[in-house]
Amino acid sequence: MDNRLEDIINSKIDDVINKVDEIVTITISLKKLINDEKQIALGIALGMVYNAFHYQTRRVLKRNAVEKEFDEFVEILSRRTEEIKTALNKSIHETKI
Repeated sequence: MDNRLEDIINSKIDDVINKVDEIVTITISLKKLINDEKQIALGIALGMVYNAFHYQTRRVLKRNAVEKEFDEFVEILSRRTEEIKTALNKSIHETKI
């Protein structure tokens, strides 16, 4: 993966971790429609990073991601998902969903 793109993805993951309160607010607003608040919050967070990956690939590299880049993205996301979950769970616990 292009180093610029990898830096952007890691930065986006950091951004998501720093904005978990916003994700929890969305989750709370949907509470009547969902069964598992933690899984919904994680899905929103991962979706934000996934969207950033595709958007930034097109912006930085001027093309869509190739399979190898996507696989590398998945590896980065896999390495950092626990970090995202920990931040979300802390915010959810503090908010007492």
